[in-house]
Amino acid sequence: MTTEAASLQLPFDELAWDKQGGLLPAVVQDADTLAVLMLGYMDRDALQATLSSGHVTFFSRSRQRQWTKGESSGHFLELVSVEPDCDADTLLVLARPLGPTCHLGRASCFPQAPARPSFLGELDALIVARDRERPVGSYTTSLFEGGMRRIAQKVGEEGVETALAAVAQPGEELLGEAADLVYHLMVLLRARGLGLAEVEALLRQRHRG
Repeated sequence: MTTEAASLQLPFDELAWDKQGGLLPAVVQDADTLAVLMLGYMDRDALQATLSSGHVTFFSRSRQRQWTKGESSGHFLELVSVEPDCDADTLLVLARPLGPTCHLGRASCFPQAPARPSFLGELDALIVARDRERPVGSYTTSLFEGGMRRIAQKVGEEGVETALAAVAQPGEELLGEAADLVYHLMVLLRARGLGLAEVEALLRQRHRG
């Protein structure tokens, strides 16, 4: 779950709750690959629970109650952002899945859902898994267990080495140091409950500004 609370880009009362009997369709995308994961419906309480808990929550029409994805399986959807569409009657939810989203054990409820190929996205997902599972012998595990100060120290060291390589080393050396820096920065972000998707969203926001 992200430690930095997500916020809705439009006040609750400006969403078109009355169009579909108090429910809004919510399309959920993987924040890192952009694959469409599922479609659900949210009422006001479900949206509020999503924003406050960091776990994507819906109103189940079949059960007639609030339902958090993963409440039985443990395969939660960790919230990254929520954005209404231009008519304020549909929500786009970016989230990180903790396991299969589909009840059939598939990554997506849409088997052929296209995804943006990204090794950085795969690496970010692996770092999330290492943080959650802490396998023995993993370097990433050792970083998380060393605490925030240790991770921050490594980012500082790799940043200096990258800068020095840019000034005095061949391109291959610079690439190697840059790769080390990016990896340790991703671990640092994850230790704060953040990831590449949030960085990308901020860069996009700045670009639009």
